[in-house]
Order: sequence, then C-alpha cells, then structure tokens
Amino acid sequence: MRLLVLVALVALAVSAKGESEPQVQVEYSNPGLVPAHWKLDIHPDGRAHFRSERGNAERAEGLGVEPPDVDRDLKLSGSFADRVFQVAHRKKFFGVECESHLKVAFQGNRKLSYAGPDGQGSCQFNYSKDSQIEELSDDLISVANTLIEGARLQSLLQHDKLGLDKATELLTESAHDGRAQQFGAIRDILERLADDDSVMERVRRRARALLNGVQK
Repeated sequence: MRLLVLVALVALAVSAKGESEPQVQVEYSNPGLVPAHWKLDIHPDGRAHFRSERGNAERAEGLGVEPPDVDRDLKLSGSFADRVFQVAHRKKFFGVECESHLKVAFQGNRKLSYAGPDGQGSCQFNYSKDSQIEELSDDLISVANTLIEGARLQSLLQHDKLGLDKATELLTESAHDGRAQQFGAIRDILERLADDDSVMERVRRRARALLNGVQK
C-alpha cells in the first residue's frame, strides 16, 4: 500500500513539473505552401515537438514527392534552445507589439508564444519591426524546413531513391545559406542515407557532410 502511495506521489510530482515547465511555441501558416501550417514547441533543455499539416494548396508539377505530415518529438541543441529562451525573456515573453505594419510581401503568419510559471505572452506578425524577434523567427522557420525536408527524405528513400540526389543537393545548399539548420533533429534519416549502399554515393557523401556539421 505504501509503495502504491509513493508511486502516485511521484507521478503527481512529475506531472506538476511538466505542467509548470516553460515552453516556447512558434506557429506558422501560409495557405499557398506545403505544408500550409506547422507548430514547433520547445522546452529549455532542447526537447521539442513538431507538427505539420499539408493544407489545400494545389500540387505543384515537377516537384516530385511531397513531404508527408509530421508529428514527432525531436531534440534541438542546448545552445539553440538557450538562445530561444533568452530572446523570450528579453522580449517580455513576446508580450509586445512586434508587427512592423510595413508594406512588405506576405511571408506567412507567424506567432511566437511563451508560457511558464514566470509569465506568458505572445505576438503575431508577418514581418517584425524587432530585429531580434525577426531573426529568431527566421531561425525557427529554418529548423522547421529541416524537419520537413527530413520527412521528404524518408519518403524518397522508400518510394523514389533517384529523387534523393536533387533533394540532398538542395538541402546542402540550404544548410550553407542558413535556410535549414539543426540537422541533429533529422539524424536518423541522415545516418540511414550515409550507410545505405543502395543510394548514390554523392547522396551518402552529402548525408555524411550534414551529419559532420551537427551541433551538440
């Protein structure tokens, strides 16, 4: 009986800790893209969860295999997670007016939110007047790009191995210019490609190069 009570108390303590743990969420939507909507939830230690939904955009011809919807846990580097929460605290938990209201091209609806025992807040924008918020948002979108392309690689490995050549080439270019980052989050598919004798050698070489650049 005492053991059951102890287990119950431990479970309650773990649950309470999880509920009070700070979390940053970025939500993005653009009906013209695939996927049209996604969310990324981040915890201070780098644990995260990503969910994407395709939406209703017409299928683009000539782009090959589309990325499937994603719903998975992942791990971001400690330094990246630290920066996310540093900006959140610096910007009053995103409880600020961050939309520039400038006449700029539509980049997608972006929403940054913070919730924790020390406070909460959010701001929504197309283009932010705050350079730190705009830069953080761009980096979070780059992480989402990595996860989406990782899902595409999974599908290509199963259904179109020849398509991996172009996909890994584009992903390597995105890594170089910052449009994709945090490749440790897709380590599993990159390791599979790096070790798979049935795919092109240049695909394996690119996968190894991306893995070598993974930040701990």
